[in-house]
Amino acid sequence: MTIKGKVFIITGASSGIGAELAAQLADRGASVVCAARTFRKLEVLCKKINSNGGTATPIQVDITVKSQCERMVRKTIATHNKLDGLILNAGISMWAKFDEIEDVGFFQTIMDTNYLGSVYCVHSALPYLKTSRGTIISCSTGQAIMGFPNHSGYVASKHALHGFLSTIRMENKNEINVLEAVLSWIRGTNLRENSFGPKGKTPKKLIKKHTKESVSLKECVKVIAEAIEKDKTTVYIPKKLAFIPFLKIFFKKYLEKKVISAINKN
Repeated sequence: MTIKGKVFIITGASSGIGAELAAQLADRGASVVCAARTFRKLEVLCKKINSNGGTATPIQVDITVKSQCERMVRKTIATHNKLDGLILNAGISMWAKFDEIEDVGFFQTIMDTNYLGSVYCVHSALPYLKTSRGTIISCSTGQAIMGFPNHSGYVASKHALHGFLSTIRMENKNEINVLEAVLSWIRGTNLRENSFGPKGKTPKKLIKKHTKESVSLKECVKVIAEAIEKDKTTVYIPKKLAFIPFLKIFFKKYLEKKVISAINKN
């Protein structure tokens, strides 16, 4: 895909990876539709992009509401007359051992946002993406393809989305592309600050800082943009995550040991 002249919807665009994707794709000549619940932040972001010569439109949306996802896509088509890319970036994480959680009710919130919200967006956008032979881009994680301590509900939601998009790719082969960006720890996002903990939202004292192995926000998004241009189906950030599928099959105990060690450091 040549990014210049293309139209992208980006969910969770008010901050972090979503905001940086909007800025970098606009710099490459795309028109970006920035979607999130906080309209004020979207306005600030889009004003900055437009003042720098880009094209950005803010749309307030709660992706857990199907009708709002449909409205988001309709507005995009009404404004740009096409849709070339849907970036599924909105998400909520957690940081708690399962047996320490007081109320697992927040698992529903995680599933509604990370999985069903994406399903609603894809269902609304798919007809237009098939017309443009466009791309669905999922800002995923290594936790979508293996278990991960302290993240049981998050892992479940990402496993669900991984399986769903794998099926969408097969059902629409040669009509659309599906790119899964498998990410590790990314510096510069507020995913940890907004995550759930044992008693609800994670207290600041429990939020751990990233190690030197984490990837910067700008570098992460640059790699994703390049993967979109190359029509890749999977990109691993950092590259060493590409070993997960192999290790999971042939060296499962070793992989689990490494993951537990990484969690203790992070």
